[in-house]
Amino acid sequence: MPKLIDELKRSAIDCAVLYLVADDQELLRRFAETRRAHPLGRQGETLREAIASERRLLEPIAEIADQVIDTSRMGVHQLREVINRRVDPRSPDRLSIQFESFGFKHGIPGDADFVFDVRSLPNPHWETALRKLNGRDPAVIEYLAGFASVRSMIADLTAFLEKRVGEFSQANRSYLTIAIGCTGGQHRSVYIAEQLAEHFRKSHPQALTRHDSLQKN
Repeated sequence: MPKLIDELKRSAIDCAVLYLVADDQELLRRFAETRRAHPLGRQGETLREAIASERRLLEPIAEIADQVIDTSRMGVHQLREVINRRVDPRSPDRLSIQFESFGFKHGIPGDADFVFDVRSLPNPHWETALRKLNGRDPAVIEYLAGFASVRSMIADLTAFLEKRVGEFSQANRSYLTIAIGCTGGQHRSVYIAEQLAEHFRKSHPQALTRHDSLQKN
């Protein structure tokens, strides 16, 4: 596969590799539901061993992937939406950036290039009037914007990512996924992700946001 992709690119054919992954527990659950045998299990390996062998066999493809998508916590409709948003026609040589909020209690996304922890910031959850809202609601935005620590966090992340985004662009990467995590993925991470996306859209109109944890809380 890597050689084939190289040949296509040398022939000036525009192509990209999307690599879908899932954690072992989710794969075990899916195989149990479908009751299908793993192809490598026919060699006498257990299902867990077959999954490990498969990962090793596919590692060369994972290493050349333009984008890795962790499907562990996705349904088919969510996956379709993610692919549609990321694979829409884009201007040549433009980096597509996705800012993804998540809750640590749900697990860290497996497809992130960078992961940032904002649990040190003031938590709107402890304000009764804000508890059922999320980081896109005006009241939560006003609350968080009032803290110097929040503003400083956004400034620090912006400065760090400005350099990294430039490096990814120069390396001809097509996709960059930045994950921002708080406890539940409802307030702080959503707010920070939206603020960062708003900043980077000035130079990268393809900047997207994704807030899967809002559907789980």
